[in-house]
Amino acid sequence: MSESPAARVSVRILEKEYQIACPMEERAALLDSAEYLSSEMRKIRETGKVIGLDRIAVMAALNMAHELLKARARAGTGTTVDVEIVQRIRQLRERVESSLERGLQLDL
Repeated sequence: MSESPAARVSVRILEKEYQIACPMEERAALLDSAEYLSSEMRKIRETGKVIGLDRIAVMAALNMAHELLKARARAGTGTTVDVEIVQRIRQLRERVESSLERGLQLDL
């Protein structure tokens, strides 16, 4: 089985340009994913509660992972492991939000 050739795709996330290699047939999905991520990060930035690109990215990733796991659970594919992961993500998100409100640096 041969792999499809990879293309260099330029994506823009929060006004920053990234070059990503991906198979040609996944280009549209990558662009959609980048746009969704940028949109979620923009929402977080606009709240004014989170400062710094890395913190915004972590919050967006936690939110998106939480959404994914909730969707899996609703679809009936949730397992005990998924439930534990959802709980852990919730705990991490609460720690991050609490620390950000107090202006603390948090080691994850």
